[in-house]
Amino acid sequence: MHSSYTTEIYSAIHQIPADTWNALIWHPQASPFIRHEYLLAMEQSACVSQKTGWQPCHFTVWQSSPRQLLAAMPFYLKTHSYGEYVFDWAWANAYQENGLSYYPKMLSAIPFTPVGGTRILGNDPEAAKYLLQSAAQFAKEQGYSSIHVLFPMFGDQALFQDLGYLRRESIQFHWQNQSLEHPGNCLSSFEEFLYTLNKKRRNNILRERSQVQSANVKFIHVPGSQMTPQHWETFYACYETNYLNHGNKPYLNREFFSQIGQHMPDYLHLIFAIQEGTHIAASLLFRDRNKDGQERAYGRYWGSTKFVSNLHFETAYYQSIEFCIQEKIAIFEGGAQGEHKIHRGLLPVNLFSMHYLLDDRFGLAVENYLKKEGQSMRQYLNELEDHQPIKQARH
Repeated sequence: MHSSYTTEIYSAIHQIPADTWNALIWHPQASPFIRHEYLLAMEQSACVSQKTGWQPCHFTVWQSSPRQLLAAMPFYLKTHSYGEYVFDWAWANAYQENGLSYYPKMLSAIPFTPVGGTRILGNDPEAAKYLLQSAAQFAKEQGYSSIHVLFPMFGDQALFQDLGYLRRESIQFHWQNQSLEHPGNCLSSFEEFLYTLNKKRRNNILRERSQVQSANVKFIHVPGSQMTPQHWETFYACYETNYLNHGNKPYLNREFFSQIGQHMPDYLHLIFAIQEGTHIAASLLFRDRNKDGQERAYGRYWGSTKFVSNLHFETAYYQSIEFCIQEKIAIFEGGAQGEHKIHRGLLPVNLFSMHYLLDDRFGLAVENYLKKEGQSMRQYLNELEDHQPIKQARH
């Protein structure tokens, strides 16, 4: 290992200065979720903690002289696999059946947030490699079963694989702001977006939007900088109700949203549905503020306190797409899972995760499993692409 590097592990991200952490974010597709403010809100609100099974264990690599942070990764010691959106319960069961402990495991991810982006902060390949080698050594010393890195950048794949990580395929659905009439340009209106779809899907969207309009539902958009505590109270009531209606407790609490509203408002955008003067649904978008013409918006949280047919699609998708068209945002990420999204103009894209298992026997078994799963996922992706609703291929 590099003699001028030192590895430091932090049990709380507030122990690392925000400016120092954020200075390592250089890639235009890093996403706002890797920012210090977002990860800090997770910890200070206690959504992420040892009690919730997400014990912070952030890895950093420092140059000794002069002292300088060269690389960093958000890591968590997990005692379960909830909130990850990459499912390894079968692996955990296999360990248990063989008298081994799968948990705790090491996880580098954005908690409860299935979005791709930077996981290794910094732009120093040697420091990044040193960090991953240090993490593997730490896992071995502590007797942990495995290390998992969810939805990293494609450019980091070779580094992970060189160090023995296994790739696992994943599929999400993203909307792309591309005009068919004027290739290379953004769409000019929602009507132009509808024109890009085949007749069946276009008519389906028009019918869904009409049902919401017929219910006398109106929409307002509130930029993050204009959000008030009352906006957040209303949003959280909708968000919490959505979980409770499914018999689950929400991962995120009210304090978390207060934190991000206070510390990263420029990255937020709220959409409210209002019926007869009452707010009945809400959706929260993040935007990455990328200045290279490829800005992304992320549809993260939604909920409603009243059922209206197709209100979910209107609030979480169509209003978001209209916003992206207006703001010339290039890509809208609609979140994990859900084939229904392809019928509404969101196209399948390939993401992946990387996995390092310290037991060679299980590593080989998982490697064989992932090869078969990967073939099935690629076939599934091809089938989805064959049924995409876009009139013609986009270039």
